[in-house]
Amino acid sequence: MLSAVLVATLDPTDPDAGAVAHYGDPAREQRLLETAAGLVDRSHRGIITIPGADRLGWLHSLTTQYLTDLTPMTGSELLVLSPHGHVEHHAALTDDGTATWLDTSDAPGLLGFLERMRFLMRVEPADVTADWALLSIVGPQTDEALISLGVGPLLPPDLLAVPDAKFATGSVPPRPTVVYSAAPLPFGGWVRRMDYGADLLVPRQAVPEVIAEIGLPQAGIWAFEALRVAARRPRAGFETDHKTLPAEVGWTAPAVHLEKGCYRGQETIARVHHLGRPPRKLVLLHLDGITTDELPPRHTPITLEAGGDRPVGFIGTAVRHYELGMIALAVVKQNLAPDAALRVGPSAAAIDPDA
Repeated sequence: MLSAVLVATLDPTDPDAGAVAHYGDPAREQRLLETAAGLVDRSHRGIITIPGADRLGWLHSLTTQYLTDLTPMTGSELLVLSPHGHVEHHAALTDDGTATWLDTSDAPGLLGFLERMRFLMRVEPADVTADWALLSIVGPQTDEALISLGVGPLLPPDLLAVPDAKFATGSVPPRPTVVYSAAPLPFGGWVRRMDYGADLLVPRQAVPEVIAEIGLPQAGIWAFEALRVAARRPRAGFETDHKTLPAEVGWTAPAVHLEKGCYRGQETIARVHHLGRPPRKLVLLHLDGITTDELPPRHTPITLEAGGDRPVGFIGTAVRHYELGMIALAVVKQNLAPDAALRVGPSAAAIDPDA
């Protein structure tokens, strides 16, 4: 395998600047993650730990997720919303029985919010990114890799269906809308089963030894992101802006419980769900790649081919996929026709017809 190419050497301002972009062949790495299994070092992601007896009830009251009865060694996802229901933070979480762990793209911002909301609760939130690192096993052979580590297989994600717009009271069970199974790791930390594979939280100083112990070929963050885009999984700060509602990017299913008690932004969540049509929607775009082979930057405006310069949406993440070519996740107006001729900078673009 060729030497690692760091994102920081290509663009030091990139949010993934702390990660490896690729190991010499991004297309081969994507194919590996799509057809077998590989290991992606995502240790640039922020880690927050919350020990304390009140942690689950406290998070339940502050976020969109139902967490009061989360059992040890399980996980879920949550959102922190503004008073108007706009997404401020997204995090995946795991509870190990004594502490809840959050992995997120904005640990300082999320920690700041949590610290302001402590009051007299028995919780001690702390940013432990310097001590703990996240690694991800990605691919259909994830269970085999976990078995070789002595921690698998783990149950697949348990996702509740989103109820209809006019659902009856009591339709949503009093539990997290998605439950991820987890298990302790022999070298410390835990592993959490995800839809794309598994996330491992390990002591940062032990990362080289853990990578060697897992024994999987490594893939860069470019490969991980390409598969994320193709799977239409949103990422905070990429497919979101200051007015993003959870329903616009598909976060209702894994991260929003529609019948839990009061939390900030709940009124907007309920109103949008009962109306059934959020103002915008998440789509997969195909870029022509003819006029330019340069990927459009994050939040590049999208316009109509024959509609002037008025934006109808924005680019979230653009990637080069090993089979689909140049594609991008985008957030566009809800009433935009599926067959609309679009333009992203100098490139023509079209919405993928497969929902």
